[in-house]
Amino acid sequence: MRKRWIVVLGLLFCAVAGVAVAGVVVWQDRKPPGSIRGTPSVEFVTTDAPGAIVRPKEVVREIPWPTYKFDDQRTYFASDFHHRPPYRVVWERSARSVVEFPPVVAYGRLYYSNLGGRVVALDTETGKDDWVNNFDRCTAASPAVGDGVVYQPFMDRHPCNPHDKSQPGYMVAMNAETGKELWRFQAGVIESSPLLIGDLLYFGSWDGKFYALDVKTRKPRWTFDVGGELKGGPAYSKGTIYFGGYDNRMYAVDARSGRLRWSSSGEANFYSTPAVAYGRVYVGNTDGRVYAFGAKTGNLLWATSTGSYVYSGPAVWNQTVYVGSHSGRLFALNAGSGAVRWSFDTGDVVPGSPGVMAGVVYVSTREKSFGLDARTGKQLWKFGDGRYSPLLADDERVYFTGWKTIYGLEPRR
Repeated sequence: MRKRWIVVLGLLFCAVAGVAVAGVVVWQDRKPPGSIRGTPSVEFVTTDAPGAIVRPKEVVREIPWPTYKFDDQRTYFASDFHHRPPYRVVWERSARSVVEFPPVVAYGRLYYSNLGGRVVALDTETGKDDWVNNFDRCTAASPAVGDGVVYQPFMDRHPCNPHDKSQPGYMVAMNAETGKELWRFQAGVIESSPLLIGDLLYFGSWDGKFYALDVKTRKPRWTFDVGGELKGGPAYSKGTIYFGGYDNRMYAVDARSGRLRWSSSGEANFYSTPAVAYGRVYVGNTDGRVYAFGAKTGNLLWATSTGSYVYSGPAVWNQTVYVGSHSGRLFALNAGSGAVRWSFDTGDVVPGSPGVMAGVVYVSTREKSFGLDARTGKQLWKFGDGRYSPLLADDERVYFTGWKTIYGLEPRR
C-alpha cells in the first residue's frame, strides 16, 4: 500500500511540474497582458515633434521653465537647454518637507511649494530664499508662472493623509517679485498642476470640474463636468486641452469654448499628466499601461503594459515615449507602435515624470536620480537623492528636487 501511494504522489508531482513548465512556456510566448500593439502608419505626424515651437531668446532668459513638464504640450523635453553630466553641486537648500511636484523657473528664481503649503521663491544663483509664504494647506502640484504672477494650487488643510474631500481648495495668485497674494479662487480640492495659455489658467479639481479661469476677471470662462475627480494636469496643443480623470476617461476639449471634442476610456484612472506630440496624446493609467490616443480623433492607437501603476507623466523625444512605472522601471517606448525600445531597472518605484535634455533622460525614484542615454538606456550619471520628477534647467545650471532638498548643479567643465 505504501509503495502504491509513493507511485501516485510521484505521478501527481510530475503532472503539476509539467503544468508549471507549460505555463512558463505560454507566458514567454505571448505579449505582456493588456498590451495592444500599434503602427506609425495611422495618425502619426512626424513633423509635430517636441521642440518644434522655438521660443524667442529673451523669453527663454526671462522665463526658462514656466510650467510643469516644461512646455504647453507637457512633453518634458527641455529643448532650449543643452547641459549634460557630469555635474557638481553649487548649492543646496532644505525645503523642510516633501516637494512632491517640481518647481518652475522664472525671473531668476525657482518657485515651489512643499507638502505643508510653504511657497518659496529661491534665488537660482545663490539658493537663498527671496520670499516665503505659508498657507498651511496641503499641496501636491507644481505652480505655473507668467506675466509676473505665480499661480499655485492648494488642497485641503492638514493632516494631508487622509485628505478631506469636503474641504475647499484654492488657486492662489502671487506677485512673482514680492510674494504678495493678489487673489484666490475657490474650487474643490486642487491637485492639478495648472497650465497658463494667454489669459486662461487651466486646471482640474476633485469636485469633478475642469476650469478655464480668466486670470484678468478671476472668473471661469467655462467649466467642464466629468464623472470623477480630476488630479492630473492638462496639456495643450493647437487649440485643444487634454486631460484625464478618475472616471477612467481621457478628454479633449476646445480650449476657448469648453466644447467636448472627444472622450476615450481606459481600464482604470488617469492620474498621469498627458503629453501631446506626433499628433497623439500619450498618458499613463493606474491599470499599469501607457496609452496613445489620436489627438484629433481620440482613437486608441496602442497601449503598453509596464507591470504596475503608471502615475508618471510621459516625456517625449526623438519618436520615443519615456515613462516610469511602480514596477521600478523606466520604459522607452516606440512612439509609433508602443513597442519597448529599452527599459532600465531603477531599483525602486518611479512615481514621477522623467525629463529629457540634450540626449539624456533623467528619472528619479524615492531616493535616487539617474541620467541615462536617451537612445540606449545606458547609465551616464547617478545622484544620491531624488523624489518624483528630477529635472529643471535654465541657461546657467540644472536643478533637482530631492526628498526634502532643492539642489543647484552646474556641468563640470
